[in-house]
Amino acid sequence: MHLHILGICGTFMGGIAAIAREAGHRVTGCDANVYPPMSTQLQAQGIDLIEGYGADQLALGADVYVIGNVVTRGNALMEEILDRGLPYISGPQWLAENILHTRRVAAIAGTHGKTTTTAMLAWILESAGLAPGFLIGGAPLNFDVSARLGDASAPFVIEADEYDTAFFDKRSKFVHYRPRVAVLNNLEFDHADIFADLGAIQTQFHHLVRTVPRVGLLVVNGTDANLARVLERGCYTPVERFGVDDGWQAAAMAPDGAFQVRLAGADLGRLAWDLLGRHNQSNALAAIAAARYFGVPPDRALTALGKFRNVKRRLEIVGEIAGVTVYDDFAHHPSAIETTLAGLRRKVGAARIIAVLEPRSNTMKLGIWKDALAMSLDAADSVFCYGNGMGWDVQGAMSALGAKACVVEAFDDLVERIAADARPGDHVLVMSNGGFNGLHRKLVERLEKKS
Repeated sequence: MHLHILGICGTFMGGIAAIAREAGHRVTGCDANVYPPMSTQLQAQGIDLIEGYGADQLALGADVYVIGNVVTRGNALMEEILDRGLPYISGPQWLAENILHTRRVAAIAGTHGKTTTTAMLAWILESAGLAPGFLIGGAPLNFDVSARLGDASAPFVIEADEYDTAFFDKRSKFVHYRPRVAVLNNLEFDHADIFADLGAIQTQFHHLVRTVPRVGLLVVNGTDANLARVLERGCYTPVERFGVDDGWQAAAMAPDGAFQVRLAGADLGRLAWDLLGRHNQSNALAAIAAARYFGVPPDRALTALGKFRNVKRRLEIVGEIAGVTVYDDFAHHPSAIETTLAGLRRKVGAARIIAVLEPRSNTMKLGIWKDALAMSLDAADSVFCYGNGMGWDVQGAMSALGAKACVVEAFDDLVERIAADARPGDHVLVMSNGGFNGLHRKLVERLEKKS
């Protein structure tokens, strides 16, 4: 079958493309911007790419058009597909009907930690020799790819996003996956561009919970009141909780991040690794619990996680210049920003932390989190926020931080100011859910000149 994928260069749709190609289908695709690294990864797999959404792409004669959620009405190619009555389907639905329906699926959901926990579980199963399939919404450093088909009899681990499916299907992506195991890491209000309030997101999580069979497993953050309310609406599946005394626990945490893993108070072993922060300890507990369902005992899971290398853009060191360490991190929600800073502070002690934030997510652009922003950044010694013409008062939102906060509107000025402020021994934490105009590379280059 020939699939033509609209919006192919996103991580999720690119993952579907790679899996479909591995499954033996002919795959082509298009996107508004076709550029490395996704373009080169796809082309290396024999997938032809077209830049733009011209209606002339119908000449390819695809059997079905797989539509990413970046595609809207008014898109020239989509309009022609509709006018001609050609077959089309969303990415999640195609994946569910053609791949996942024969697999034991583990779906990793939550406002935060989805990508890391998905990568952890995939790595544990891989280390146990199960050759899992997976689709990870990032670049896992333990694998060469972010998505693969895996062995037909093996579990399939998927990052289960609550964002909507497509312009013609406003349900969350994860309701398509019909998992055997669902991990619910946490639940906060986000994606204000598609959800009216927290209750609307809880309803989608409730729909996910209703699809998990009685012989399956829910792995749930036992400290999250919002998730507790989701389960109160109906739960038909065994539940294992983490973060609570009668469930999975991280105990006896050492300064280097190592900790004991316990289940209902019983010691199961020690995890020594390089990851920082309590959020990663929670991610690990969830992955260990899910892996046990698939037959991997906790001691083997701990051994695997001891060799886990995380995902790109999760406190990733991108450069060390003249004593200044520059990190790239995906944090873009106040809770994630605060947790990331806490993890870095635990690592560097009293050393100076310079936090650099691009409020780029749709929710941030709407100003939903402006009142929580300053508090989330308080652990930093110096803060730079890229204003970039936001439609809300960024300066006012940051004013609670006093003189240590600086809002900068011009990108080149931002690079110069950070470089001028940085000195040997500092840790510069750059946070954005986008490319930030290549800030990391430009800052490293500027610091090299300074040195």
